[in-house]
Parts: sequence; C-alpha cells; structure tokens
Amino acid sequence: MVQSVELLLDDRLDEAVRAEWDRLLGAGINSAARVRSDTNRPHITLAVAASIPPGIEGLMRERIDGSPIAVRLGGIVVFGDRHATLARLVVPTTELLALHREVFTLLEQSPGIPPHIRPGEWTPHVTLARRVPSGRIGAAIVATHAARHDLDGTSAGIRRWDGQTKREWRVV
Repeated sequence: MVQSVELLLDDRLDEAVRAEWDRLLGAGINSAARVRSDTNRPHITLAVAASIPPGIEGLMRERIDGSPIAVRLGGIVVFGDRHATLARLVVPTTELLALHREVFTLLEQSPGIPPHIRPGEWTPHVTLARRVPSGRIGAAIVATHAARHDLDGTSAGIRRWDGQTKREWRVV
C-alpha cells in the first residue's frame, strides 16, 4: 500500500478545494468529498513510495524548516483517459520545487517510487476527483466553474500518510 509525504494547505485554500469537491459531488461526479474520513484533506503530494524508512521523518525535521510557502492553485488539469483524475494545477514556485527536491532526495532510496514523482517529472496538483469516466469529464470541468480563477494562499505543514493503516501524522 502507498506511503506518502504531503504538503497541506492553509484554511482558506482547504475550504476552497472542499467547496469544489462538493460542487463536483453535487453534479454527480465522485469527487474526493465522498470520502468522509477526518484524514481526507486537500494536499499536494510531494513523494510517494511503497514504504518509507522511519528515520526519514527525523531527517525531514532537521532539513526542512516548515515555514509556510506561497501556494497558488491554477486551472484544471486532467490526467489519464478512460477513467481520469481531475485536479487543480499548483503553479510551481522556486520554493515549492526546492521543497519537492529536498523531500525526494531524502526518499529516493525508498522502494516503489513512481517515475512521475521524480524532480523534472513531477506535476504539482491538488486532486479534485479520481476515476472520472471519459464521458463525464466535460461535466466535471463545468462543475468546477469557480476554478476559472487562481486561488492564492500558503502551505500549512507537511504530513505523512500511511495508506495501509489509513493514518496520518504531522512531520513538519
């Protein structure tokens, strides 16, 4: 099962993304709003691996200061084809790319890192809906009408997510 390191969003951005999740769900699109767990929150995935060694978190605390960085949510992007993922692009900044590279450097020896998470291949985004049937992509984009403008905010820390135990915890 997947292990990840995720950048959390400030309250205003979190609320805005949740509102988009709700609009999608209201339009009959299975958005992230359908998951009612307290751990389900908007985020930017910085790293994914099959497993993450326990000592990595201490290294993250030592090497990443945790100060908020600027986050701008841009337009809609669609990943995939028959069953697509709908997301908000995150406009890459020097600070975001540097953070991603630092996290990746710490985890690069972990097993099961997908190629698209590597620096130079990574597309920062916030997922709105997964497994959207190709025939519903247009309706999903229309339902995110508020996504026609950028949203500015900041990060609100870094968490670890354990997909096997469905558990989260703050790292930075």
